[in-house]
Amino acid sequence: MALPLKPPLKPQLARSRAELPDGDGWRYEPKWDGFRTIVFRDGDEVHLQSRNGRPMNRYFPEIEEQVKELPGDRLVLDGEMVIELDGIQEFDLLSQRIHPAESRVKRLAEETPAFFVAFDLLAEGDESLLELPYDERRKRLEKVVADPVRLTPSTADRDDAGQWLTGQSEGVVAKEGGAAYQPGERKGMAKIKRVRTADTVVAAFRFGKEEGTVGSLILGLYDEGGDLRIVGHTSGFKAKEKRELIELLEPYRTGERGAGEASRWKSEEELVWEGLRPELVCEVAFDHITGQRIRHGAKFLRWRSDKDPSECDIAQLRG
Repeated sequence: MALPLKPPLKPQLARSRAELPDGDGWRYEPKWDGFRTIVFRDGDEVHLQSRNGRPMNRYFPEIEEQVKELPGDRLVLDGEMVIELDGIQEFDLLSQRIHPAESRVKRLAEETPAFFVAFDLLAEGDESLLELPYDERRKRLEKVVADPVRLTPSTADRDDAGQWLTGQSEGVVAKEGGAAYQPGERKGMAKIKRVRTADTVVAAFRFGKEEGTVGSLILGLYDEGGDLRIVGHTSGFKAKEKRELIELLEPYRTGERGAGEASRWKSEEELVWEGLRPELVCEVAFDHITGQRIRHGAKFLRWRSDKDPSECDIAQLRG
């Protein structure tokens, strides 16, 4: 490839913030729940690079074909590969693509095709655009992106950006309009995740590392058929709370024991869980979901003694 920028190129990163930054210099975009990807195109030659510098072409052949349809034939784009079903971004379907079997990848590409969303232009022709301010890069990006590649929405209105913290959105990425693109740096960008809450049934627990303590609560929600499905866990309790939880949970223990899926991060002992009668309800906060599970550990907010467990339905994850 005879481009001014060559792979691997580190993407610019964002600092997490609790609220949308305010000021005339900020631009706001929706946050996508996919695979961050830098696209290098030189004519019919296309290279898809993951966030950590790995080639992704073999896993997403449809993205390669989409990029070839762009009017600009020598480009470096920053963006995200996404799969949507019924308007909902499905990260787990992307993860299923990372598979050694070419036949499986081809089948999934046809059944649940991904699309590429472009949100920055890093090079065009023989010109590197890294030193240009974001506002200028955005103007040039708008001229080179066309279907089937999507252009991410953008607004300078902070109030308008608030729409991406509700509904099915994942959050907001805020960028300084006058900032250059700094590969690998957390400067000039901020991310604000959409935080959701759910009332969940405490279905089981795991012991903590210290004897006589609780390490985590295993959370469940009822599906449409009335079955209790495990959807995640919550931990991060203070030392005193871990000891108090043992006493609180004691009357609900069923004696049932089991072990979770093998993990390279946790010992076999740490994965053992103890069952509880599904009578305790707690409210938790979370950001991302994968399928019908909370992707990361949820944050415990409070006990809901006023809530009947039967009201804790799995539809809350998509609310």
